[in-house]
Amino acid sequence: MSEKGAGSSGGSPQASSVTVSDVQELIRRKEEIEAQIKANYDVLESQKGVGMHEPLVDCEGYPRSDVDVYQVRTARHNIVCLQNDHKAVMKQVEEALHQLHARDKEKQARDMAEARQEAMSLGLSQREGLGPPQAFAKVNSISPGSPASIAGLQVDDEIAEFGSVNTQNFQSLQNISSVVQHSEGRPLNVTVIRRGERHQLRLVPTRWAGKGLLGCNIVPLQR
Repeated sequence: MSEKGAGSSGGSPQASSVTVSDVQELIRRKEEIEAQIKANYDVLESQKGVGMHEPLVDCEGYPRSDVDVYQVRTARHNIVCLQNDHKAVMKQVEEALHQLHARDKEKQARDMAEARQEAMSLGLSQREGLGPPQAFAKVNSISPGSPASIAGLQVDDEIAEFGSVNTQNFQSLQNISSVVQHSEGRPLNVTVIRRGERHQLRLVPTRWAGKGLLGCNIVPLQR
């Protein structure tokens, strides 16, 4: 029995090839060894409960006649061997679980890195493929000293973003007017296309000496 136990605790799967099935097999071995240990303890219990350390000789030094000495010695020997086997298998289970966990963490890290790289590549290709954002309106006049002039807007600037308004949601100049009315005194991010180049400006709708809050005239682009 001890030879079977020792044989069942052979080398653990290599780190590169360990699988969930390997761990399940190791656990099956562990449970099998535990069952064998219990069976041998049951043998000792059946022999007057001698356990692992009760003497097998009487007070005169003769083998006890109330127990099967050979059976007890065999059971004790099996238990010692099986406990060593059990310890070895438990170490293999621990190592296999550690390897699985480490490999899963590595895979997760690789997947995340690949996902980030893919997202960056996709964003770069989109920017390269789309070029400057599409404009939806154009500045055709600016008053000197106005909030628009102070922000750096220039005549013929094409507007691609005006606060929350962009090419996707622009319907009419009323969209821009609404954003301006609700943003008095607060900076708005404005993206313009100027001679093919993109520029980011900060425009603060403010009451000034002239008319309105911007001091410029914006017209929709005809596409």
